[in-house]
Amino acid sequence: MQTKHDIRGIEDIKLMVDEFYAKVQKDELLAPIFNFRLSTHWTPHLEKMYTFWNAALFGVKGYNGNPFMKHATMEINEEHFKHWLNLFNETIDANFEGPTAEDAKKRGMIMANMFQIRLKDLESGNKKPIF
Repeated sequence: MQTKHDIRGIEDIKLMVDEFYAKVQKDELLAPIFNFRLSTHWTPHLEKMYTFWNAALFGVKGYNGNPFMKHATMEINEEHFKHWLNLFNETIDANFEGPTAEDAKKRGMIMANMFQIRLKDLESGNKKPIF
């Protein structure tokens, strides 16, 4: 049995991101959305996710972008977010344990919840998106 350790830096982030998106690419619910959007752009997306999570978990500069804007035009709903979060947490739990791993799961949940709220606001016409 493999001993788990906490997420310690960029190499662990790469493992987390690569394994998570490998699952997404094969997933019945999420693959059609991600594969359509990213088809030949997986490598740049993964590299952006490395910098995103490195900034989110360790404060390392390098990420620039607006993740919500990319999702605002996608046809996704609560089921997609729940499933995304389940796969994300499953990936972290399979590979890591510790405070930073728990922080990553918490941040994933916060992001999923925030995106859902903002998407519902867009659908209802109550607010304009803040890009």
